[in-house]
Amino acid sequence: MTGLGAEDDIPLGERKTVTDFCYLLDKSKQLFNGLRDLPQYGHKQWQSYFGRTFDVYTKLWKFQQQHRQVLDNRYGLKRWQIGEVASKIGQLYYHYYLRTSETSYLNEAFSFYSAIRQRSYYYQVNKEDRPELVVKKLRYYARYIVVCLLLNKNDLVTVLVKELSEEIEDYTQRFNTEDQLEWNLVLQEVAAFVEADPVIVLNDDNSVVVMSNRLQEGGVPQLEQGMVVGQLALADALIVGNCNSQVKFSELTIDMFRMLQALEREPVNLSAQTNKPGTLEPSEKPAKRENPHKYLLYKPTFSQLYTFLSASFKELPANSVLLVYLSATGVFPTSRSDYEGPYEYGGVLTNTNRDVVNGETVQKRNQAQKEMHCLHPGDLFPFTRKPLFVIVDSSNSTAYKNFSNLFGQPLVCLLSPTVYPKSMQACARDYGRR
Repeated sequence: MTGLGAEDDIPLGERKTVTDFCYLLDKSKQLFNGLRDLPQYGHKQWQSYFGRTFDVYTKLWKFQQQHRQVLDNRYGLKRWQIGEVASKIGQLYYHYYLRTSETSYLNEAFSFYSAIRQRSYYYQVNKEDRPELVVKKLRYYARYIVVCLLLNKNDLVTVLVKELSEEIEDYTQRFNTEDQLEWNLVLQEVAAFVEADPVIVLNDDNSVVVMSNRLQEGGVPQLEQGMVVGQLALADALIVGNCNSQVKFSELTIDMFRMLQALEREPVNLSAQTNKPGTLEPSEKPAKRENPHKYLLYKPTFSQLYTFLSASFKELPANSVLLVYLSATGVFPTSRSDYEGPYEYGGVLTNTNRDVVNGETVQKRNQAQKEMHCLHPGDLFPFTRKPLFVIVDSSNSTAYKNFSNLFGQPLVCLLSPTVYPKSMQACARDYGRR
């Protein structure tokens, strides 16, 4: 342990404080690393594990606050170590948001990420000759930016991107790193994402309004009498993204980003409810609001997509609907067969990985061989045994034009246009040059 010196010179109480801190720190790392092994699908299997992880981090965070002087003197606690704990708590809340779709947890993640920056926990990292610590700082910035994007804090995103750019420049100049191109790509992606993100509407008086995709607090708008057909509710949503040359940041394309927000209510502002930023009180959970549960799948393989579909189908509550949103490159049939069935019109490509032989990508296929990761209309037929809502945003959306309702359950299939309307073509060309 750092800074202990001769154990005989350390009072028993202080020695126990350091020992307890080391135990909580090791336990928290063990539980945090174990989150990677949890199944991403399903609603119940992961909750108890997350609960244990939150409990340990709650104790760790309070412990370092209560015993800071002893830990500074006897353990040699660095500020970047406190920042690392806070960053992991922010990640916990962010992943809890991903699994629950409760947007209030985004604010919890934001409070910890914001506290790290305000209290300069990572400030001393740049003075140490340890590139791995600087990488921790860069990853913190990237995660903070994602949370700010999801909270529509665009002004702060601009400031964070500028700071991240300066940090990357300093990092690449100080260290002979192999990941310089990777971090420069991160900057390019977030810059493109920020430019593409706002949905802007020009009013008649030329004033600019930035539209929010989220539902306003207060729930779904009231429906007029006669518009309600049954008591179905949207429970689960699979949001799939795999379009060529599409704006993305991290594993979130702009299409996925806009769709996930369209299925959420505006986050509750919890800042007024917490006494101090950077506190961890998971027992004080916000009131539950029924946002549909979402899975964000970026370039999933066919097997991964089918696994998530099956899990959602299995756990779909009664009188509920499963939404499948496909934003993906079209796969067109190579030839027309005599039998025009649900697998003869092509579909959408969910994953662009190709087989590699001797370092070369294999793209030639036998005419009789279909694309392995193409999701055909027929692949979704088994899931029409329950209410299903399909949105296909693709150049080959027409493959789903004759989507069959085999089981008589409620079924909606919305298809994007395959070409821009003439009135929008000039605007699309201008945007493509940006």
